[in-house]
Amino acid sequence: MTDENARSRRRFLRAVGAAGAAGLAGCSAEPTGEGTTEPTVGTDDDVVTTSGTTTGEPTESMADTLVVATYPPFVDAPSTSPGAWLKEEFESEYDATLVYQTPDSELNYYIERAVQGVDFEADVYLGLDVNGLIRLDSERGSGQFTEPMFADASNVEGIDRVKESLLFDPRDRAIPFNTSYVAVVWNATMEGGEFVAPETFDGLVKEAYRGDLITQNPTSSTTGTQFLLHTIAAKGEDGYLDYWRSLKANDVTVLGTWSDAYSAYQSGEAPMVVSYSTDQVYAHRSGQDLSKHQIRFLDDQGYARPGGMARFRASNAPRLAERFMEFVLRPEIQAGIAKRNVALPAIDDAPLPDDYEQYAKVPPEPVSFTYEELKGNLGTWKDEWQRMYASG
Repeated sequence: MTDENARSRRRFLRAVGAAGAAGLAGCSAEPTGEGTTEPTVGTDDDVVTTSGTTTGEPTESMADTLVVATYPPFVDAPSTSPGAWLKEEFESEYDATLVYQTPDSELNYYIERAVQGVDFEADVYLGLDVNGLIRLDSERGSGQFTEPMFADASNVEGIDRVKESLLFDPRDRAIPFNTSYVAVVWNATMEGGEFVAPETFDGLVKEAYRGDLITQNPTSSTTGTQFLLHTIAAKGEDGYLDYWRSLKANDVTVLGTWSDAYSAYQSGEAPMVVSYSTDQVYAHRSGQDLSKHQIRFLDDQGYARPGGMARFRASNAPRLAERFMEFVLRPEIQAGIAKRNVALPAIDDAPLPDDYEQYAKVPPEPVSFTYEELKGNLGTWKDEWQRMYASG
């Protein structure tokens, strides 16, 4: 890339995103699935792009602007976000400007641009999960989306510190940077202080718990998808629909998003909600009654949801993008992101705050499906669930 092209790129980015964390932020205020929040799907008209194509491996560049695409709440959640802190820490060490892009439709924004053959100014995607990778790979070959979107990351320094159990990309494009576990959060003050959540999936469908659970729609909610997958892991591909019929018959409440479900739970509409096992961390920090934020791992299991990062193959700043990924994997940065994102780090030696040891719960048995197990099945499972649930 010539000096003039680099200057033009910087002028373009600063014109649309000089405010960094706010310049390209979407309007979603719903926190994401890492920790206590999750993404929503919306419009992406607020992101400015340039015409052109996104194919081909770029030449090496020492560009001084890094564009990080991520989900909106990473930057502007109403409670706590790591985005501004991470930007400040990175810029304090590197002679570079970090600019965020936060389209409401998240990864879909970039997939759509690739299909259309339209260029976009982004170097790293932060917040990738296995479901997003599967969606991306299924779209490749559509329209002008013929080249890989993300580059190989197997040589990024620090990847060897990532917990092996969290690695979810068999093609070594995505590196996990944090994780969360889906669990049941329950309110021990309900029913005059006598309520106790069941310990098993089977217990959840007993008459004693009729109408006591709020969960999310797996076709519109990341958290809902993880809970659906956990029921499939627990009851099998041949038994999960019967299990959901039992949940439905037991008056489970299914709402569209995590935010909808958690708000209903906080309003006292039911004593249990599907959420995350770090729920007590945020509750403790905000001075809430922890008896209203008890954690239950059904069958002593929690469904793991790692969040990853990957470098766009067409990045104009590939070296700086890799430096950023290495930076994110440092123990102190891992701890800082986890603390602000109310999640858990992807490495073992991150120096977490003292409250994590007491309030961040880890399941005795983490469970998850692999990329290969989900590929070709996830869409079918969701469709089957939707038909079953809509059937009355």
